[in-house]
Amino acid sequence: MEIKRKSVITGVERVREIPVDPEHFTLWKNGYVSINEAMPYLNDEDRQFIISGITKEEWEEAFKEGDLVENL
Repeated sequence: MEIKRKSVITGVERVREIPVDPEHFTLWKNGYVSINEAMPYLNDEDRQFIISGITKEEWEEAFKEGDLVENL
């Protein structure tokens, strides 16, 4: 199924082909079940894209190691 999302990090709109059953997608989209319940067969990357539009590359860039500053 072709999924179109705008990244909540960058605002870039992307389209990805994700192997999801349209009925499962609709159940999740309408709030009947969580994404994990509706589509347990998807990997984390695909679920994250569906939820937030964030790609693996954006996630790695936004949360790369060493970016956090701890207050002592």
